[in-house]
Amino acid sequence: MKRVAITTLGCKTNQFESAAMSEKFKKSGYTMVPFSAEADIYVINSCTVTARTDAETRRLIRRARRLNPEARIVATGCYAQVAPEELERLPEVDSVLGNREKQDIIALVESGESRVSDIAGEKEAGPLKLESFAEHTRAFLQAQNGCNSFCSYCIVPYARGRSRSVPAEDVLNGIRELVANNYREVVLTGIHLGAYGLDLAPPATLTDLVRRIDNERIVPRLRIGSVEPNEISEELLALMAHSEIVCPHLHLPLQSGCDHVLQRMGRRYTTDFFLDLMQRVSASIPDVFIGADVIAGFPGESEAEFDTTLQLINALPFSDLHVFPYSRRPGTKAADMPGQVPTYVITKRAEKLRAAATAKKIEFLQRQNGRELKILVQGRDAKTGMCRGLSRNYVNVAFAGHADLINTECTVRVTEVGDSGVLGLLS
Repeated sequence: MKRVAITTLGCKTNQFESAAMSEKFKKSGYTMVPFSAEADIYVINSCTVTARTDAETRRLIRRARRLNPEARIVATGCYAQVAPEELERLPEVDSVLGNREKQDIIALVESGESRVSDIAGEKEAGPLKLESFAEHTRAFLQAQNGCNSFCSYCIVPYARGRSRSVPAEDVLNGIRELVANNYREVVLTGIHLGAYGLDLAPPATLTDLVRRIDNERIVPRLRIGSVEPNEISEELLALMAHSEIVCPHLHLPLQSGCDHVLQRMGRRYTTDFFLDLMQRVSASIPDVFIGADVIAGFPGESEAEFDTTLQLINALPFSDLHVFPYSRRPGTKAADMPGQVPTYVITKRAEKLRAAATAKKIEFLQRQNGRELKILVQGRDAKTGMCRGLSRNYVNVAFAGHADLINTECTVRVTEVGDSGVLGLLS
């Protein structure tokens, strides 16, 4: 029985696809082992968002070869899709597979073939099926793939192809299968989730999909992945506000708080629009968790433009931020733009943004103090007797409880927010 190890870089879509590949290997009689262990086959599911993630993929490939010099090393994912020749030149790599080839991972690994299809020609999402996930309480489900936006800093449309939606019935059936396997929360994911349904016949929207899931109550908790700001409709906000299953949690990529930078990025909204949206979200959904992405040091970003971004972030009710120091990505428009910001300046700006993010998160968590939250219990430390779980508005809480609470939703009153995290008492 051959041993397979998979490691994953990048987004939730990649994590979903790694889980689906793992499930395929198990069903074909392979044994899954950690990536740090000796395996017969190593699969590196790569990301190519930045040059740094490319370098990390190459590092993991070399690590796999050291772990077992006789193993088969397979590179797949977005780096493999956009630059297969680079990976094929690495002496440690045995085969390179594109994103479409994940569907046929078993046959391709067993044949030893390298294959990277033209992802731009893909017309349907054709998702990998998934009945289980590494976490035993929450699972990701891919509802959409690809992107049509072509932001100036982003290689993803070339790695993932055009936007393609999974038909609603397939999404619902996927959720039903996960629920049948005792998952209590499903996270809808996609590369450009807000574009869901526009390519279907007849066309549909993300709101239509969420409403169907909500109406059928097929899962206790539904969480929506990252959605572009200009694709959050009033209907979706109203649905989230009144739903008993949709979690009050949104991730809205900001990227910059300066209109001139947003224009250079190819983003399709203004800071005034974003400010108005944040106010509407906060008014519609009390205690909502709002996360965002922001890029530090985009080409041409002046000190004044950066300060404008920092001021906007400080003024908005974010709950957390993902800060990305700009990294020049060959193949994107931004890589050839004038005014590339020096690395040391990017680092300083990223540090300031992270400090703002920390302050925002502490402020959000402090607002939860004394409140009762519905917690999906994800695990328990037998030594301390402390359970840990996630609230609907994305707060990790620890509290004393029994092991039989795992994978149930219970009410916990927050009693302390401090350096050791958020603590609570079972109600």
